[in-house]
Amino acid sequence: MKTYAAFLLHHFVQTQVFEFISVLLFFAQQKLKQIIMKKIALLLIVLLLGTKSFAQEGEDVGWVARFGAAGGVSPSYVFPNLDALNLKIKSIGLPELSNGMFLFGGGGYAYLMIIDNVRIGGIGLSGTQSTSGRVSYPGFFSADREVKYNYGFGGLTVEYTLPFVKNVALSIGGIIGGGSQSVEIFFNSGSYSWEKSWPKPVDPASSLGPDYNPGVYTEIKNSFFTFTPTLNLDVPINRFIALRFGTGYVMNYSDNWKINNDKNIVGVPKDLSSNNFFIQTGIYFGFFAF
Repeated sequence: MKTYAAFLLHHFVQTQVFEFISVLLFFAQQKLKQIIMKKIALLLIVLLLGTKSFAQEGEDVGWVARFGAAGGVSPSYVFPNLDALNLKIKSIGLPELSNGMFLFGGGGYAYLMIIDNVRIGGIGLSGTQSTSGRVSYPGFFSADREVKYNYGFGGLTVEYTLPFVKNVALSIGGIIGGGSQSVEIFFNSGSYSWEKSWPKPVDPASSLGPDYNPGVYTEIKNSFFTFTPTLNLDVPINRFIALRFGTGYVMNYSDNWKINNDKNIVGVPKDLSSNNFFIQTGIYFGFFAF
């Protein structure tokens, strides 16, 4: 009877996992965040509340609780939607940024011995990309222009390792934390001096005077809370080294942007605050008992 119950619970969890992944990939749109979160909440409740009974039934069919701890580096690749930003970049005469970029960072985890197959830890990833060039303007005037895009996120990780998958750790879970993205805009058209770094106020309608600052810097930034569902596969090379392959979906819950010294800015395209799919790799060092 216990074996049959374990089989039913195994089938139910497996069905929920596949349904969760399908919904996540198909409904990766801003307006469907609430639907996705309901699926995530249901899945996590099933996994976390059912862990004890799942582990007890698993003993009758040969499932062994995972344990161990590890940490390492996690080169990753994220797919931000930069179409709106690239329209502005093209308008000032620079090459476009890519809608894919590398992130670098790391993380770690440890299995909770009081709850079978559940592990907690942390992760942090960030990266930057830029485009630059010398731009000519009417009247034989030219300037060095550059635009940088920075992106990063991190937080607490909570995962459940599926006990019926042997020899590797296939884990579903999420990252609870925060992130930020920013756009830095540079304009350089002359030589610098201490005095010109403190320009006097100039009427925008007037011509540039002797106090003109040859450089202009603007930063626009978005900080956000995120719950990021993840699916990770850890493949041990031996008891102390493992390779990671995974994926996730960064949910951005803020479309509030600030400019320069934390001033409000309006009119930022909503696509820049959209959710982003990412791919994770890594090499982890520790002790693995998969």
